[in-house]
Amino acid sequence: MRAANRSSHGRRDSSRNRLIVVSGGLGVATMLLGGTAIIAASSPRMATTTQIASTTTTVAPTTTAAPTTVAPTTTLAPTTTAAPTTLAPTTTAPSPAIVPVAAPEYPFVAVGSSGGGETARIQQRLVDLGFWNSGADGEYGLTTSQAVMAFQKYLGLEGSGYVNQETADALTNARFRAHGLADAGTLVEIDKDKQLLFVVHNGRTMWIYNTSTGDGQPYEEVDQNTPGEVQSGVSITRNGLHEVYRERPVGWWEGDLGRIYRPKYFSGGQAVHGSNNVPNYPASHGCVRVSIPAMDFIWESNIMPMHIPVWVHGAN
Repeated sequence: MRAANRSSHGRRDSSRNRLIVVSGGLGVATMLLGGTAIIAASSPRMATTTQIASTTTTVAPTTTAAPTTVAPTTTLAPTTTAAPTTLAPTTTAPSPAIVPVAAPEYPFVAVGSSGGGETARIQQRLVDLGFWNSGADGEYGLTTSQAVMAFQKYLGLEGSGYVNQETADALTNARFRAHGLADAGTLVEIDKDKQLLFVVHNGRTMWIYNTSTGDGQPYEEVDQNTPGEVQSGVSITRNGLHEVYRERPVGWWEGDLGRIYRPKYFSGGQAVHGSNNVPNYPASHGCVRVSIPAMDFIWESNIMPMHIPVWVHGAN
């Protein structure tokens, strides 16, 4: 090989992207097509020159890690203050014993014990206030005088049984029905201090009667039913809660200490019964007296049946 050999030279076919390399006298041709080197040799003695198109390696840009997003601190909802429990105010039910009564159309005037139109007004007023009498007939009879006496005793007035001006004014000014101490249940209440009998139904006083109980005095009398025997003791109507356990529905009966009318027994030989003498003070041996018409009404209206409680209270 001569030193004068020409340096290798190459010709680029830009249109086809081919490179033909001629090296010395050897028939070696290298063709680059589409980035692939194809070498052809024409002689067994081969020197291969491979030119590979340089490929620019693009390094992927450093990936910046996505910023870690820290969840914001959760602010707890404020503690809810429970609404205060409002208790309904305690309601006290009105007593059934308290019953209002309307004022009269015009004031009452004293009538003494005379009858007439004003007496009829007084009789009706007494009924409205709870004091039993036989009705507003204008006649000033036994049941009217007993009702007037009961009204006077209830208010602490003199129990005369006559309507004076003080009693007439009290009738005018009354605004509630009269009532006993009992304001519940159904019973008969006997108030020895006031000397009155109250008939109570479901806590409401239905009727008030003048009465006379034991006078507290010792007695010694012949037994009316057992000749030769003597009954003795103290005239006291026994306090306590009793009940009607025996009764005699018809007429007069001879009791051990005298005659009694249609009795209803509640404690031993003591009974509520009719009498011809019912004063404004205690006068019996221990029984509870009411007028004959009052006892008839008690039976006819069945307001004191068997086993009804009988409450007796007050001083002896």
